Amino acid sequence: MWQDVKMLNAASSALLALVVLALVASGLWWVAQRPMFTLHTIRIESASELPLEKVNALTVRATAVPRIHGNFFTTDLSAVRAAFEAVPWVRRAMVRREWPDRLVVKIEEHKALGTWGEDGKLLSQKGDVFTANLAEAEDDGDLMEFEGPDGSEKQVVARLAQFRQWFAPIKLEPEALRLSNRYAWTVRMDNGMTVELGRDQGEAVLKERIDRLVAVYPQLMERLQGKIESVDMRYPNGMALKADGMVLAGLNGKKK
Repeated sequence: MWQDVKMLNAASSALLALVVLALVASGLWWVAQRPMFTLHTIRIESASELPLEKVNALTVRATAVPRIHGNFFTTDLSAVRAAFEAVPWVRRAMVRREWPDRLVVKIEEHKALGTWGEDGKLLSQKGDVFTANLAEAEDDGDLMEFEGPDGSEKQVVARLAQFRQWFAPIKLEPEALRLSNRYAWTVRMDNGMTVELGRDQGEAVLKERIDRLVAVYPQLMERLQGKIESVDMRYPNGMALKADGMVLAGLNGKKK
């Protein structure tokens, strides 16, 4: 082997290449540790055209900044993103480096739609359940009340949009929405009336039940001359309604 000049030259070249690579790596590591690459600025921007309303420097400094480690080259962007997404009101964070000592974080905020369940959590307009200061959420107006099985949040938000549209002809607005564990809907309207719609058997069934109520609602209000407490629409060809503590309407068929 030692008499094979070609092999010796190849081995020497390989060793030289390894030495050069080691020197280059050491040089890069030394450069990367220079103070000029220490993170000096974290710029926070809104991910939309609208300004951020709930996320501020104080909450970021208290929640996210202590969890950020490393410099421009060594900081883990995934860890930075997770740190910002742990800040109250942050739905999603996108992070990028900006030469030579800055991180830019684009933030999408939650927009509260109402409360979810009884444990103080909030439901966003996109169907996400999150935890934040309830008083801050109420600054934007009255919150609706929602309840449903785990995993049904987006379904509840989607049905809300439909219920608003279907009740619009009688100028009633849902203010509370409950989906039971059996997937039955109960809606409380802004006039205090509760509407039982029964199990979710599809859009067509729900709409047909609401349409039946909408068609007779003006006549019912005129005839009763008072507040309707509740309406049960779980009957195929009729309804039951309660006003002043009394059941006032007949029933046709069995509940669905």
